Amino acid sequence: MTIAELNACDRARFVDLLGPVFEASPWVAGRAWTHRPFTGVEQLHAAMTQEVEGATRDEQLRLLRAHPDLGTRMRMSDSSTGEQAGAGLDRLAPRELETLQRLNAAYRATFGFPFLFAVKGSTTQQVLDALDERLPRTAEDEFAEALRQVFRIARFRLDDLIRSA
Repeated sequence: MTIAELNACDRARFVDLLGPVFEASPWVAGRAWTHRPFTGVEQLHAAMTQEVEGATRDEQLRLLRAHPDLGTRMRMSDSSTGEQAGAGLDRLAPRELETLQRLNAAYRATFGFPFLFAVKGSTTQQVLDALDERLPRTAEDEFAEALRQVFRIARFRLDDLIRSA
């Protein structure tokens, strides 16, 4: 799909196509639709990011909580499944899985949402190191970092979805 094709979509089709970019949060695409026409992926991503930044804290928190825990064996969106597989999180050794689950649980208990990390291009060890490094942060710092990671994830997804004209 191209930017020109996206710009030509009605709101329902636009949301249908881009709703999954922000995990289980089609409201982001719905609000970004009003910013059309877009000149490229960068402008589209900026509009979507702007909508999340302008959302209420509760909406942002629901967006963060919509993401699965990394390394989970539970049902995930196709995007999350592919991203985690690319980082090897679907092939963890039992000890690595135990470490990841323990750190995920501690993170969720501390911050109230899952650990978010744009895993594309990362190794399992980089994910574990980031999780360990971010656990001691303040709630406000980590909330902001989690949103930054969601924005990176969304950009990766948009880049995969949209091709140059």
